[in-house]
Amino acid sequence: MSLDTIKIGLVSVSDRASQGVYQDQGIPSLREWLTKALENPIEFVEVLIPDEQAEIESALIKLADDDRCALICTTGGTGPAKRDVTPEATLAVAHKEMPGFGEQMRQISLHFVPTAILSRQVAVIRSDSLIINLPGQPKAIAETLEGLKDEHGKPIVKGIFAAVPYCIDLIGGPYIETREAVVKAFRPKSAIRTK
Repeated sequence: MSLDTIKIGLVSVSDRASQGVYQDQGIPSLREWLTKALENPIEFVEVLIPDEQAEIESALIKLADDDRCALICTTGGTGPAKRDVTPEATLAVAHKEMPGFGEQMRQISLHFVPTAILSRQVAVIRSDSLIINLPGQPKAIAETLEGLKDEHGKPIVKGIFAAVPYCIDLIGGPYIETREAVVKAFRPKSAIRTK
């Protein structure tokens, strides 16, 4: 069975990286993890923008409505600082909120830092796209997506990506296969395709 190509939008929100003050690490980290985790061929659409709510909203709308990305991952701009407006922009373009993603991301991050409670990450659905705000740090991006494992590789806390393929099934997107060594997608038995 051939796998569907999945179109994924990657958005890094950073004033300084968008101005060239330093190299963006968010998009390369997301691209690397998703390439490692997914069996599907992937077409990435990448956007690097400053912490401006109107620009973030515009980028998310274009990725969802025009580029038809099944999954859109943002990185950066989710803290309590005045310039952190990624959650506001994400909620402004949403058709449905998916609060479980934000709850689980904070739960994972709390295993590492007490300041995880300051994170305001959200996830939403716009049309046929799942939009998820991820942390800004490369290490935290991988931990959030993949979850926590013990020294034997057994999951301690499930990462959020385990739920992403089935969510995308439910909103009419492409069927996503993951590499189980990285993250095992969870689907009810009735939703699993046989090869």
